[in-house]
Amino acid sequence: MDIQEQRLLAAVIRNHCWAALATQGAEGPEASWVACAAAPDFSFFLLHLSRLAAHTRNLLQDPRASLALSEREREGQDPQSLARVMMQGRAEVIPRQHPDYAAAVQRYQERLPASVLLFEFDDFLLFRFVPTQARFVGGFARIRTLDAAALRQTAAV
Repeated sequence: MDIQEQRLLAAVIRNHCWAALATQGAEGPEASWVACAAAPDFSFFLLHLSRLAAHTRNLLQDPRASLALSEREREGQDPQSLARVMMQGRAEVIPRQHPDYAAAVQRYQERLPASVLLFEFDDFLLFRFVPTQARFVGGFARIRTLDAAALRQTAAV
C-alpha cells in the first residue's frame, strides 16, 4: 500500500463510527448496523450491543464476525468509487470486572457521547472486535488485503 492509500484507509476508520456488522445466525449470515469506536492503533474496535439484538445473541454463540466501514456517499458520486474496508475477526465480551473495561468504556463514550446513558442498562454488553484480516477498496481497481499487523501500521500514518 502506498502512503495515500494508507491515509485514505485511516480516514475511513477514524472518521466513521457507523458500521455494518455481519454475524452467523441460526439460519445463516445476518448483517446489521452498529456504532463502533476504533482503538487508536486499529488493533480492535469496540461495540456496545444490546442482548435484545440478534447480532448480539449471534456473537455470544459464534464470535466470528465481519465489520465494514465506508466513506460517506456524496451527491452525484458513483458509490462504486467509495473507499471502504471490510474486516474479518472475532468479537468477544469485555466483562465489567475485566481490568480493560473502564478504559474501553471511556474510549467508546469519548467517540460516541450519546452512548453514556446506554451503559446504565444491564442488557448491554461491551464487545472487543479484533480484526485478523482487512480488505480495503480505495476505489476502482484499488484493492488491498492486509493482515492485522499491516492494519495497525496504517494507524501510524
